[in-house]
Amino acid sequence: MLHIAESLWNDEAGFIVSAELVLVATIVVLGLIVGLSEVSIAVNEELEDVGSAFGSINQSFAFSGAHGCKGAFGGSHFEDSFDMCDEENSITCDGGSYNEGW
Repeated sequence: MLHIAESLWNDEAGFIVSAELVLVATIVVLGLIVGLSEVSIAVNEELEDVGSAFGSINQSFAFSGAHGCKGAFGGSHFEDSFDMCDEENSITCDGGSYNEGW
């Protein structure tokens, strides 16, 4: 029994493999964190582009009235006003707050 305990105590065959595994796993986790951070920033930028595209759609319309011998009706008019966060680059990824005067 003492011989088996001594051989297990002196056995270092798996030490190098486990140290390399810890090093590789650490590098992979750090790479994943940086990669996912960049993906998050890219997704936010693309969603901001989509939001800016929707915000820049011209929603105004108008039609003039008509009149004749027996009747008339007035026209209608609507103009879209500027909405908050319609401008580009209103979403920032620097971690700070963006005060819009609420």
